[in-house]
Amino acid sequence: MGKVLVFGHKNPDTDSITSAIVYADLKQQLGVSAEPVRLGNVNAETQFVLNHFNVEAPRLVEAVAAEASEVILVDHNERQQSADDIDQVQVIEVVDHHRIANFETSNPLYYRAEPVGCTATILNKLYKEHNVPIRKEIAGLMVSAIISDTLLLKSPTCTQEDVAAIRELAEIAGLDIDDYGLQMLKAGADLSDKSIEDLISLDAKEFTMGDFKVEIAQVNAVDTNDVLSRQAELENVLQSVIDKKGLDLFLFVVTDILNNDSIAVALGHAAHAVETAYNVKLADNKAVLKGVVSRKKQIVPVLTDTLSQLKK
Repeated sequence: MGKVLVFGHKNPDTDSITSAIVYADLKQQLGVSAEPVRLGNVNAETQFVLNHFNVEAPRLVEAVAAEASEVILVDHNERQQSADDIDQVQVIEVVDHHRIANFETSNPLYYRAEPVGCTATILNKLYKEHNVPIRKEIAGLMVSAIISDTLLLKSPTCTQEDVAAIRELAEIAGLDIDDYGLQMLKAGADLSDKSIEDLISLDAKEFTMGDFKVEIAQVNAVDTNDVLSRQAELENVLQSVIDKKGLDLFLFVVTDILNNDSIAVALGHAAHAVETAYNVKLADNKAVLKGVVSRKKQIVPVLTDTLSQLKK
């Protein structure tokens, strides 16, 4: 076996970046020549995490087939979220916590998917199963991923397994979960210096929902007006993405990390599906989604169910 690349999804978030680093570390300790890489820029929250634990970001790659014949996917499985040339390499493993869609392989593989709040929670189990001790900085990266994906354990995606894992890992890392977690989330929620183009690509994913092509982007904010005060510019950029990609719906979600509500801006000819899905009315192309913080659990499945019942 030659070098194996380990990577998360495009527009990587903290779980995606850290899980690539963490799983590559485990594979290396098991004798595999594994290298973590990334498919996009490191966001502010993730950079805060890497700086805190003095860990280098994985190098950026745009084409994986030129470097390896075998790859491992973490924190994703859908092809449109992965490397552009994913069809030119063999996926030998997947470790993920999302739905399974648009994914198939020509060869058998190791596939580990669990309905937990974060990929890091699964990786914690894998270290234990292989009897490999977790170093302090690796534990810190996993704590950070769980904080990020569960909004400091407040998201409905958070399970008791996530809670147990973060407590174990925080003890290894020597972290106060609440104090460190709030610092980390606030670092990621500082949007003052971000362009609209940055905001809609920081954490964006494409989905196929029934006959519809949908993109959902999400940002966390302390003050949602930091984004919504620029709504006219935001809508212009969203519309250009819709036109370029042929999207039926672009849903941009701004989540208030202090009150755990979100404001959604919906554009595209299928925007009415948001009204049906959440029993709200779009006013000026936006609506408040009370208690909605999770794209994975509260947005993707709800919209998928709604759009699957509609015809284009």
